[in-house]
Amino acid sequence: MDFAYSADQSSLRDLARRVLSDHGSTQRLVEVEADPERIDRRLWAELARTGLLGVCVPEAHGGSGMGLVELCILLEQVGRTVAPVPVFATLALGAVPIAEFGTEPQRSRLLPGAAAGEHFLSAALIEPRNPDPLAPVTRASRDSAGWRIDGVKICVPAAAGARTVIVPARTGGDEIVLLLVDPHQPRVTLERMETTNRETQYRMSLEGVTVSDDDVLGSTGTGRDLLDWIVDRATVALCSMQVGVTEEALRMTAQYTSTREQFDRPLAAFQAVAQRAADAYIDTEGIRLTTLEAVWLLAQGLPANREIAVAKFWASEGAQRVVHAAQHLHGGVGVDLTYPLHRYFLWAKQIELNLGAGTAQLKRLGALLADEAAGTEAVSQPPAGVAR
Repeated sequence: MDFAYSADQSSLRDLARRVLSDHGSTQRLVEVEADPERIDRRLWAELARTGLLGVCVPEAHGGSGMGLVELCILLEQVGRTVAPVPVFATLALGAVPIAEFGTEPQRSRLLPGAAAGEHFLSAALIEPRNPDPLAPVTRASRDSAGWRIDGVKICVPAAAGARTVIVPARTGGDEIVLLLVDPHQPRVTLERMETTNRETQYRMSLEGVTVSDDDVLGSTGTGRDLLDWIVDRATVALCSMQVGVTEEALRMTAQYTSTREQFDRPLAAFQAVAQRAADAYIDTEGIRLTTLEAVWLLAQGLPANREIAVAKFWASEGAQRVVHAAQHLHGGVGVDLTYPLHRYFLWAKQIELNLGAGTAQLKRLGALLADEAAGTEAVSQPPAGVAR
């Protein structure tokens, strides 16, 4: 298991860091947050121009044909700069599954525009009063036009600017089907939701929405496994962003405590401060290493159920310890809403809650261990030829 980046991966990281840092000033973030859309369109265009939006898009469709590891490298830098751009939604939730499971017409219609920054993609994985993204209650039934969808999704990122949203739905036979839905068609209603980190997401109501068989992602018989595949990769993508969030919050704290003086000594010279910062460093590295392990296993096509749950547990519980320590060690400055640190606190909470916080991951681990002891599999196997 080798976590060292290749030369190309290191170059990708450096390019992403430079582009995101150059456009990520505090003043620019304030300007973007004042707009109802809360998306930095200038930064989005620059990400497209430099080819970063095509990192996981096949070369045949305008991308660079890289994989999950490279996407997570990019997302780490998005978290480090708390950049208000829908990279997670468009690439991790949309482009990755479409590139893997989409038909050639679906790929040709959706991927080139995403890589060029012309439109967003997204997926609707969360429902009201339903904590399990793998068990949707939204219904899909066959009709003369293909499929009819009825249900409500919440916290759908980038839906207003998306050309397509992947909608998981339960069929009459209790199977799951993944459908590509245009969020702007008449029977889809989008309502703005302001989330913890100030990102604008959407409540997506589907009332008799119809799509054709050409809009099925994968096949109807493999929908449950495909959804599991998507959630696994979305989870490690969130963990990767959390690595960047906590690393930058810790860096800001180290800089502040090294320059701020109390009793003619830097704050960092006090033992209690140094110990608290050291604990935050250990937590940050714990998030990094568990995330790298889960990403590496997925990229190698190896089983990673336990490692994904462990990584998300660290990205939930460990990250909260880091950002709380950062705020505490900043003193009164840490709760100043005009100081950049507060955005990292909000992002850490948003990522923690998305797709299951610490308790949910412990329950998942418990179920996996119990099933392992009983000699059974806790989750279904992926479709033939598809790596989990």
